[in-house]
Amino acid sequence: TPSRRPSRPGRNHKDDGPRASLRQLLPFVFEQKGVLLVVAILSVLAAAFTLAQPLVVGQLIERVQTSAPLGILIWLLVGLVVVGSVISGIQHFLLQRTGTAVVYSSRRRLVAQLLHLPVQEYDSRRTGDLVSRVGTDTTLLYAVLTQGLADSIGNALIFVGAVVAMLVIDPLLLLLILVVVGASVAVVGALAGRIRRATTVQQERVGELASGVERAVGSIRTIRAAGASGREQAAIEETARGAYDAGVQVAKASAFIVPIAGIALQLSLLVVLGVGGFRVASGAITIAQLVTFVMFLFFLVQPLGSFFGAITSVNQALGALGRIQEVLDLRTETACDAEVAASLAPATSPVAVTDAAAQDAAAIEFRDVHFAYPDAVVQARRRTETEAAALLAEAHADTVEVADAEGEVLRGVSFRVPRGARVALVGPSGSGKSTTMNILGCLDVPSAGTFLFRGH
Repeated sequence: TPSRRPSRPGRNHKDDGPRASLRQLLPFVFEQKGVLLVVAILSVLAAAFTLAQPLVVGQLIERVQTSAPLGILIWLLVGLVVVGSVISGIQHFLLQRTGTAVVYSSRRRLVAQLLHLPVQEYDSRRTGDLVSRVGTDTTLLYAVLTQGLADSIGNALIFVGAVVAMLVIDPLLLLLILVVVGASVAVVGALAGRIRRATTVQQERVGELASGVERAVGSIRTIRAAGASGREQAAIEETARGAYDAGVQVAKASAFIVPIAGIALQLSLLVVLGVGGFRVASGAITIAQLVTFVMFLFFLVQPLGSFFGAITSVNQALGALGRIQEVLDLRTETACDAEVAASLAPATSPVAVTDAAAQDAAAIEFRDVHFAYPDAVVQARRRTETEAAALLAEAHADTVEVADAEGEVLRGVSFRVPRGARVALVGPSGSGKSTTMNILGCLDVPSAGTFLFRGH
């Protein structure tokens, strides 16, 4: 089973994963602000054409009741429907294209970040989990723009316009409708946090699955030689089961939203037909007004359904964005190099050697260098060594002792290498040879002490 990971900054223990806010999502969305502006304009036009349809239908019913000629009203209604549909089609294409562009942009930023992280970050994190953030997590950002968020302006106008029109027609009916709608909105709001938490857990499990598959495929020769294919398959299947269980939790949380929207529509319709029929019989409103009110009711619930869908998609995206933002917030190697360069400025550096002969004499020098791996790296190495011991024990039916991985590898190492010299590092496994070479190549940074290159 996957071992417990150490906590990291930005993680929420209750949610079992990093969190992201809507403010962190907006920069990804606003990168396409030009297209989104066009979409907003189209949304306003579509809302205007939609709100005009019930008014025209009401006029048609009144003319039919008085046997008046219908005239241009029929063609006006057809024109409103056709033009509104065309605008919706164009808007749909632009949203799909914008969503794809947001995913592309987020993947570019992630790849640029991943390829410039300090080497220690790769040691403390699983490769498959990092890859899954580029693949699966970024895909969830697509739903934000294609499932109700980007066209929220048009939906808001339709909602407000429908409320105003229904208020003019019959305030009592509108009050009853708002009670039903308000209750459904409160329930959906309570489910929003649950959806975000479940999505975050699901993405974590998918990352573990990708990491397990990547590790197994990369070590397939060792696994085959040890006859451990069945064991690895069982371990990966267990991780896949965890991803499945997390996905079921997302489905359960989301499943409540669809029937809630349907119940709100059905209850609202029953209230309008029952109470509205009574008010028509009493002469408070006309049949034409009741039909117009019913049409506005559907236009009221339609943006409400889009709002419910937006809650689901946005919370799923925020769960994935938390994992994306966790990587984007890490300091890159470029930023670390800039800090080191600033600290080694000649005017402030306490370790600069001004004697040119001394610089040439000791091209490379370690002064009381210490190096300790972070706790995450130590735990990861212990986990790897334990898994390797299990493989060997299974293959040879013998007990294999696993040495306890220590965090500190170098303890007060000091030496000087003259320029042009040829030096060999000799020592048993785990004595720090590779770590020393990593420090020489600036792949690792000493925990304490000083590493000098030509006097700096």
